[in-house]
Amino acid sequence: MCGRTACTLAPNELRCASRYQNRTGHRQRPKWRDGDADKYRPSYNKSPQSFSPVLLSNRHFNKDAPVDECVLATMRWGLVPAWFKESDPSKMQYSTSNCRSENLLEKKSYKDDDESSEWAGWRLLTIAGLFDCWSPPGGGEVLYTYTVITVDASENIQNIHDRMPAILEGEEEVRRWLDFGEVRSLEALKLLKSKSCLTFHPVSSLVNNSRNNSPECLQPLDPALKKTPQASASSKMLMSWLKSGSPRKRKEPDDDTMGTEENTPSEKQAKPIGPLQQWLLGHGVCKKPRT
Repeated sequence: MCGRTACTLAPNELRCASRYQNRTGHRQRPKWRDGDADKYRPSYNKSPQSFSPVLLSNRHFNKDAPVDECVLATMRWGLVPAWFKESDPSKMQYSTSNCRSENLLEKKSYKDDDESSEWAGWRLLTIAGLFDCWSPPGGGEVLYTYTVITVDASENIQNIHDRMPAILEGEEEVRRWLDFGEVRSLEALKLLKSKSCLTFHPVSSLVNNSRNNSPECLQPLDPALKKTPQASASSKMLMSWLKSGSPRKRKEPDDDTMGTEENTPSEKQAKPIGPLQQWLLGHGVCKKPRT
């Protein structure tokens, strides 16, 4: 359902925008996990398999950190579960860029062995997600990946799609989703509800190609404006040639030959050949008309 996102802030701007509220009610600015600020790339058009910023509890990386302390990490969109045994994560057969909230505790892709899921999410448009850490079987750098949780669409967007991202509305919902030490999985699932807080507008089809990365991908498109068909290069060349050409003028007879047998009124005159006919004759498309 959710196949495109955008995050155009610089790493430091993202830290400011991702302030969170801890258990005591104080607002804090998260730090980047070591090295992850360099992996993050701002983009107007993020698709699955791209890397995006994720806000989560630092306890997942540092067991001695306070459980309500959050960090920013760069993760690849499209969850690769820890139990995946192939050496290449691209061989993952299942589509895991989204996951339905109804199946979180049922499907193996999202179910943790000790039944305590690892929750992820981020500020700005705060969307709930799941993440996991995958290690190559033969050794190498571990890969952190995530998936976006979806719920039934709210009434105001049902005419667009029957699903929508699970939005965490307000700092308290974000805190409860991330604070897995205080809020258990079943309690956190109650936060996953349809929300009517989204606004939306149509955008250009440029966003369909993930290689397009410019502000035009996000600019509102007026649906009332009809798209003007673009002429091809060959048709432009032909039209230019037709406009520049001029019909061949009929040769006027000489005065001294008027009235001779060769120019009697009963004799049929040859029709002038226009530029299009000249082109067709020159390319053997048609034969020269008889006179």
